[in-house]
Amino acid sequence: MTKAIMQLDTLTCPSCMTKIQKALEKQAGVQTVKVLFNASKVKVSFDETVTTGETLADVVTELGYTVKQVKEKVAIS
Repeated sequence: MTKAIMQLDTLTCPSCMTKIQKALEKQAGVQTVKVLFNASKVKVSFDETVTTGETLADVVTELGYTVKQVKEKVAIS
């Protein structure tokens, strides 16, 4: 399992948060998604054999949001 933290440009409304969360939850390999509205961050846990943090960042970008940075960390199981 891998965790990614995406730093976004400022989120302007709670519906943006919901839109991002639902889109990421539909992606193959995604386990959990948490959007931190006030911090403009997205935390995602995913199966690294199915997808990558960059691929998930592309999903957010396709929704019209700017991803400034993606940090990935492999969880030790």
